[in-house]
Amino acid sequence: MNTAETVLKKHKLRMTAFRVKVLSVFIDSGERALSNAAVEDALKDFDRITLYRTLKTFEKHGLIHQAIDGSNENKYAYCHNDCDIHAHDDNHMHFNCNNCGETFCLETATPIFQLPNGYTMDQIHIAVSGTCAGCN
Repeated sequence: MNTAETVLKKHKLRMTAFRVKVLSVFIDSGERALSNAAVEDALKDFDRITLYRTLKTFEKHGLIHQAIDGSNENKYAYCHNDCDIHAHDDNHMHFNCNNCGETFCLETATPIFQLPNGYTMDQIHIAVSGTCAGCN
């Protein structure tokens, strides 16, 4: 099982008590994506600028990824794959539950898109909405 400390070491990031606390929030969330407000609620005393910088550092180094779910909220999810500073493997669906409002990463097969000549794909964002397993 990955602990915040082992993940920070693996990604060669400086270990601070705040980084450990923030990363632990994401690890404990499982497949669920978290909004900034949800992360803030899980923390006690924190500085918003430090939190913002920490989230951006984690995203840059492949610890978390943006979960674009069709809502207007910035949400992030823990990268369970071997993402790093050079490559993110986060081209998967994000499911937003219309009932509870939670967003989940769905590690299902991503459709293959055939782009016209001259187009190059950098990222795929697929947002699915409906009712999650917990609400059914």
